[in-house]
Amino acid sequence: MFGLRYLPGVVTLTLSGEKCNGCGMCQSVCPHAVFQVEAGKARIADRDACMECGACALNCPTEALSVQSGVGCAAAVILGALKRTVASCDCSGGPTCGCG
Repeated sequence: MFGLRYLPGVVTLTLSGEKCNGCGMCQSVCPHAVFQVEAGKARIADRDACMECGACALNCPTEALSVQSGVGCAAAVILGALKRTVASCDCSGGPTCGCG
């Protein structure tokens, strides 16, 4: 695990254990080791390490994963830093917003 963290508790990643067939594709394509496959099913081992890139959902053959890639608070923080502006994820400061 790389130990990278963005904003705790704001990741849009979800996993349906019912749909998961345990193929391990999510574990293979995830750049931040968010997933582990145990007992024939994937599980989210480190949700806050997710950077919402969407690779897991795009490669899941059973559509067990969902993530709003590129629209999360992590993306807002990164874009804010690159553009040297205030980070805004357009979530209106709700209870799970970590941007402001």
